[in-house]
Amino acid sequence: MNTHYTRTAKSLHWLMALMIFGLLALGFYMSDMPLSPDKLQYYAWHKWAGVSVFVLVWLRLAWRITHRPPTLPDRMPPAMQWAAHAGHFALYVLMIAIPLSGWLMSSAKGVQTVWFGVLPIPDMLGKDKALGHTLGELHEALNIGLLLLIAGHAGAALLHHFFHKDNTLRRMLPGR
Repeated sequence: MNTHYTRTAKSLHWLMALMIFGLLALGFYMSDMPLSPDKLQYYAWHKWAGVSVFVLVWLRLAWRITHRPPTLPDRMPPAMQWAAHAGHFALYVLMIAIPLSGWLMSSAKGVQTVWFGVLPIPDMLGKDKALGHTLGELHEALNIGLLLLIAGHAGAALLHHFFHKDNTLRRMLPGR
C-alpha cells in the first residue's frame, strides 16, 4: 500500500504553495499602492506568476489523475474522509478559478497579460470597465476564500499530526 505521495507530487505541492503564498502577499500589497511604475511592475510579476500557477495546476492535476495519491488513514471516520476530499477538490477549483478570474479581469480592463514579458496571452473579453471592476471583486473574494481554505488545510494537517498522531502530514513532507 502506498503511504506517501510521489516525489513529483510533493515537489508540485510545495512549489505551488510557495508561489501561491507569494501571489497572495504581492496581490494584497500591490492592490493598495498608488499608481506608479513600481505598482505596474508588481502587477506584471503577479500576472506572470498567476499564469505559471495556472499551468502548474493542470500539470499537477494530470499527475494526480495518473498517479493515485496514498489512501487516507483507515481509522479516519467517513465524514472526515469526505471533508478531506471536498477540501482538496475546493483547493483545485480555486487554483483554476482564481487565475481565470484574474485573466478575465485583465481582459475586461483592457490590460493584456504578456507572460514573462514575451508571450502575449489573448484577451478573453472585450474592454468593459464595469465588468472589470466586478471581476476584480470576484478575484479578491476568491483569494480570501483560498486563504481560509489553506488555513483549514494546514490546520487539518497539524491536527492529524499532533492530535491523531497519524502520517497524514508526514506523507507530504519533502525528503521522506
